[in-house]
Amino acid sequence: MRHADLPPSRVLRHPLGRWIEPHRAWAGLLADEPNSFWLDSGQGAGVSYLGAGSRVIGGPDVFDELRADLASRRFADDTGPGFSLGWVGWLGYGLRDVTLGTPPTRASRYPDAALMFADRALAFDHATREVTLLALGGSWEGELADWRTATITALGLDRPLPVHAPSDAPATWTTSDARYLELIAECQAAIRAGDAYQLCLTNEATVDVRPDPFAAYLALRASSPAHHGGLIRIGGVALLSASPEQFLSVTPDGVVESKPIKGTRARGANPADDDVLKAELLASDKERAENLMIVDLMRNDIGRVSELGTVTVPSLFALESYPQVHQLVSTVRGRLSPGVDAVDAVVACFPAGSMTGAPKRNATLILDRLEDRARGIYAGAFGYFGVDGRVDLAMVIRSIVLDRAGATVGAGGGITALSAPAEELAEVKLKAAALLAVLTTRAS
Repeated sequence: MRHADLPPSRVLRHPLGRWIEPHRAWAGLLADEPNSFWLDSGQGAGVSYLGAGSRVIGGPDVFDELRADLASRRFADDTGPGFSLGWVGWLGYGLRDVTLGTPPTRASRYPDAALMFADRALAFDHATREVTLLALGGSWEGELADWRTATITALGLDRPLPVHAPSDAPATWTTSDARYLELIAECQAAIRAGDAYQLCLTNEATVDVRPDPFAAYLALRASSPAHHGGLIRIGGVALLSASPEQFLSVTPDGVVESKPIKGTRARGANPADDDVLKAELLASDKERAENLMIVDLMRNDIGRVSELGTVTVPSLFALESYPQVHQLVSTVRGRLSPGVDAVDAVVACFPAGSMTGAPKRNATLILDRLEDRARGIYAGAFGYFGVDGRVDLAMVIRSIVLDRAGATVGAGGGITALSAPAEELAEVKLKAAALLAVLTTRAS
């Protein structure tokens, strides 16, 4: 049967009629689901989503598979704002070989891409305290009606939450402090030679622990609340993220937006110190230059898929504060050209300039040589590709990745000609500290 002969699908919605915290819903519904997700906006007035995946795609052909699947769908009515079901998962940094045409040099132990198809989910509106069941189909009949009834019943059960405690296993950095300082010097030499303007140099810590992903994520979100948090489990790998950075969003009518973060200061010990650190960050020539370089890079990336004259910077050097850090955040926006879809926009912008440096392709080649390891899922993106064409992807930063071999935490910072090496090293440790504290009592 041809696609045109198929009846259109609808995104069905059923209000639960009462509030339940998302973590309670996860405990009742998803504790034993191997492919499952929690897109967590619960630290503000956003909407969070929970669900499980019915099938999984990945690998270097993931963008072609997404295009084909999303192009095959049509709907009987407006799907509404937010996540209206679709593909949920991550795009690992290694997909740069696809998007930038760089030669493969590193093999990660994690899948470079893993996305599950969610045709059912729960939406938690934290502002209105409303919970809604979502399903893709024609009507609440047959198997969908059975799922709705079973889900409502399960949500009424009070399941115990798993207990998490950090291990005493040590955290081991792939690159020693002394070597990291040497690599900063090499980055600055490349910048002075004109090979790059900025380089986002990263490191990775490993911990020999295997905690329950859900329990560990509850500990992470308690210590590091974020508006783009998430817990995603696919194929034996779990991504736990307290990401503060939106990589890319695309609306069904073609508005594309990125919110790069560059510029960091620790939080102060008291309000007065905190104000001093905020002012210092806002006034820093180095941090503002770093942010502006990435804004220019993202303007170029978004401009390649946008209508002429539509790319703007609605916000530049905005200050955002989180439990451990203050950061500078800018916003770049455009409108997609006719014939260009959301997947095209992601391909044009991936990997995010805030995790590469500029110019992007050359920066990734330099960093690949200096870092001498695969970044894996870290420095990629996670979130959803909606069946209605909407996309919302966050950066895989401030994140823990768990598998059978243990846990990894990535951290890095943008190196410029003005960087002070000791400060850059301290920033890496600061960004990783809250993540490692979830895993081990011996973080360093």
